[in-house]
Amino acid sequence: MTVTTLRFNQVTPGLDRHEVAARYRATVEMAGYADREGFDLISLEEHHGADDGWSPSPLSTAGAIFGATQRIGVMLCAILTPLYEPLRLAEDVAVLDHLSGGRLSLVAGLGYRPEEYAALGRDWAQRGRLQDEVLSTLLAAWTGEPFEYRGRTVRVTPRPLTDPHPTLMIGGSSRVAVRRAVRLGLPFMTAAHLPELAEYYDRLAAEAGLAGGYALLPQKLTRMVHCTEDPDRAWARYGSHFLHEAATYRGWQTEDITSALRSTALTPEQLRAEGIYCCLTPAECVEIARAGGPFDSITLHPLCGGIPVDAGWESLRLFGEQVLPQLATL
Repeated sequence: MTVTTLRFNQVTPGLDRHEVAARYRATVEMAGYADREGFDLISLEEHHGADDGWSPSPLSTAGAIFGATQRIGVMLCAILTPLYEPLRLAEDVAVLDHLSGGRLSLVAGLGYRPEEYAALGRDWAQRGRLQDEVLSTLLAAWTGEPFEYRGRTVRVTPRPLTDPHPTLMIGGSSRVAVRRAVRLGLPFMTAAHLPELAEYYDRLAAEAGLAGGYALLPQKLTRMVHCTEDPDRAWARYGSHFLHEAATYRGWQTEDITSALRSTALTPEQLRAEGIYCCLTPAECVEIARAGGPFDSITLHPLCGGIPVDAGWESLRLFGEQVLPQLATL
């Protein structure tokens, strides 16, 4: 069956505090709806100091979602692990793993914005070393046993509920990231459709005798979907919101960054033609799922770019009522 994902990043142009609060409440309430209706996954992100408040605290958001849901998984994709104090991150993730009953997964990313490192007192030039330290600390901490950390012996309790630990993947678009994943015995998620990178991971994992290692490869075209009965009207009303998100994301990235969501569009019309951000009817959603096969995925983005919360609910309910039941039969 096609994997159905909800993406949230709480983007709020203008940062009106009441609107920000409404978007966080909507995130949790929509997650509860998705949990009841049979969606598979919720995806959260992390950025810092964004002019529109783009998702600075995915761990807190995940905790609120777990309190409102029973079965749906939450993936932090990605969490910027070098920006965390390693022992506190190990504790927070372990507690979330218990609170959720093992429904949390993480993709560890380096990020691509030096200003985020500067704001949080981290050295951008040392990001690779910081990543190695955080990840190795997490893996040691989650054993529940004492280990050496920065010249002292420490122990993190409780151990995670998930054995041996919550799903932890390395994310990226470089061979360096692949080598880090294999060295640490972790799976890898490519930041875009990069089959050569997945093949590189498979080769290194085989050479290292890594049992159970795998590389996740996004689709050639990653779609952010707004479900609607009238795509033309939706683009006319909300195209500027979709473009805000695409332009903000593009503005953070340098030419050497590879991302599945990178857009070059300068107008809503160009964005629509690209196909990354989509307004699709329920029938079109079902057809995309049917064409993609059982391992395809559809990502609904109900609050994209500051779209009105009511419009997000219309999209979500339409998908839940008219698309999900048909996906179950594919």
